[in-house]
Amino acid sequence: MNNNRTARSAAALVIGVTAAIALAGCGLTESLNEKSNGHVKTVDYATGAAGKRDQNARLPSWMPDQARSVSETIRTTGSERILRFTLDDPKVLTACRPAVASRKPATLTASWWASGQASKTDTLCDTDWYVLTEGTTVYAYRPETLPQPSA
Repeated sequence: MNNNRTARSAAALVIGVTAAIALAGCGLTESLNEKSNGHVKTVDYATGAAGKRDQNARLPSWMPDQARSVSETIRTTGSERILRFTLDDPKVLTACRPAVASRKPATLTASWWASGQASKTDTLCDTDWYVLTEGTTVYAYRPETLPQPSA
């Protein structure tokens, strides 16, 4: 009977340790943080060409390969994106046309994205990227199209 209790205790200990290791490997703190900020990640690339090679980033095809200092914040549970990059000549954005600003405000944030930036856009690239050019810096915003859970 004592051997049976010892075996059960050992099994419970193994299961408990295994569960603790598994949970630690999942990054519980990271999961909670990601959930509280709406499943957001930020990526940075030296050039547009480098960013386009990253299949997880999904940089827009209209962004020139020669774009530099590319930063994108991505809602991983939806379609919203904010993007910033530098171009020597923003006139190379040939897939873009003048348009009214997005009526949908950006909900993503980044240190380089000013509050209200989406309302200043004056160009549409592709079918859903609202763009603002300030000198050689290009800011772009793709509004959310998927329903998001409320916080």
